[in-house]
Order: sequence, then C-alpha cells, then structure tokens
Amino acid sequence: RVGHHTVLTEDEMKFVRFTTPRHAAGTYGLIGQDGAIEVIGGGLLDSPARTGEIIREEDITRYLAPIDPPNIIAIGGNYVAHTAEGNNDQPKEPPIFIKSTTSVIAHGDNIVLPMVAPDLVDYEAELCVIIGRTARNVQAEQAMDYVFGYTCANDVSARDCQWRDGQWARAKSFDTFCPIGPYVETEPDLGNCHVRMKLNGEVMQDQPVSDMIFSVPTLVSYISQCMTLLPGTIIVTGTPGGAGFARKPPVYLRAGDVCEVEIDGIGTLRNTVAAEG
Repeated sequence: RVGHHTVLTEDEMKFVRFTTPRHAAGTYGLIGQDGAIEVIGGGLLDSPARTGEIIREEDITRYLAPIDPPNIIAIGGNYVAHTAEGNNDQPKEPPIFIKSTTSVIAHGDNIVLPMVAPDLVDYEAELCVIIGRTARNVQAEQAMDYVFGYTCANDVSARDCQWRDGQWARAKSFDTFCPIGPYVETEPDLGNCHVRMKLNGEVMQDQPVSDMIFSVPTLVSYISQCMTLLPGTIIVTGTPGGAGFARKPPVYLRAGDVCEVEIDGIGTLRNTVAAEG
C-alpha cells in the first residue's frame, strides 16, 4: 500500500499515460485496485519510480498513447470468422503488414476520415501487444519473456484504398488510423477475455482472444525471425469477425460516430469520428 492506495502486485501492473494541469504531457501512472493512480517517474518500460503522489482518473485532462512505438506490426486474418467474411482462406502463416507510426492516436482523440478517402473507412477492434525488450529469432517457448503488456487498438482501415492498391500500407496508415490505449495491463487473463467493438453503443464485434489462429507467443516468435522487435514495438494481433464492410448493408464510419474497443481485464478505448478539415 502507498498511503491509503492499494497497488497491484509487481507481476500484475496497470499503467496509464496522461496530462493534468500539474503534470507534463507523457506522465505515467500506476493504477491501483481501488482505481487511484500513483504518479510514477520514467517511461513505460522503465522500472516504476514510485512517488507516492496519488491522483484520480477525473484529474486527467488528456490521455496520451501509452507508448510511442518505433514500429507497428499488424496481423491480417487472425480470426477464422474475419477471414471467412472476407472470402479468404485461413492463412497457414501469419500475414504481416505495417502501419505508419504517424497513425497512432490516444483514447479520446478523433479518428479523422481522410479527405481523399472518406467513404469506406472501417473499424477493427484488436488486442495490442507491447514488446518490452529487443527480440530477434525468439522461439515461441521464450516469446512471452519479451512481452511487456497489452492494450486496446483499433486498426482503422480505408477499404477502398485497401482493395484498389493491391497492398494495405496506405489503407491502414492514414493519420489517426491507429488508436491505442488508454491502459496497459501487464498480466491480463488472455484465456478468458473477449475483444469487442461497440459502434455508437451497438456491439459489432465480440470474440474471445482464444479464437485467434496464431497465438501471441507464435506471433512474437514468427515476426522476430523476420525483423528485430525493438522495445516499445506494438503488434496489432488481428480483428474478430463483424467488420463493417462485411455487413449487409455495409456499415462504414461517419462523422460523429463513437468507436469503443473493449477488452476484458484491460479496459475500453473510445474515439469519436470526425471529418478532415
């Protein structure tokens, strides 16, 4: 305990990055079991430097993305239901693509419909893995030693660009197309949690993480055999079935919509959609 604040154990910690009138942008806090937040020194991947200063969530004026990733690695087709709704075969190996780091935004920021492609922008709720230390040629059995924690992500996608370009980089990399946050949980119970997308309060996607075709250890190992995973790299692990393009009629994001990515044991990432300009 710190004062009257009950902190989590060293094996299970929950972080938030924020600004308040008294704290500079990028300050981190450690969330206790009672919801109180202890301000800590250093970065997310550093050992928490306890200060004893306690704030409440209502003191936060702005949330920040929990990490500034050096790379964003994303996985396509990692749930059978999503591959089926896209009329694709189940992949034999994880399909990897890259999102630009400039696509990252935080909880509470606006997803902006790009002026050049505003009409077929889609949501994708995803579990996001944060790499804690440099990983290269890691075996699956050791892969979890390189994972720091998990957060929520929305792999926003301009479907018209995705289908027209023949590859996914532009469609997935517009500014604001990678909301992440607001919390980082180091030890969620992945075997018993669901990934959900709510659009304006309506559940659009809802599947257990256990339905992933390629598990987190498999993904970390596979990607590390291709490229060095630097500390802070995020892996966006794929989306469940229920994407907007596959609905009848299709459902695409419009200005004023509210997207909520909800993952049991981690939290809820909420973003409002806005038109560019």
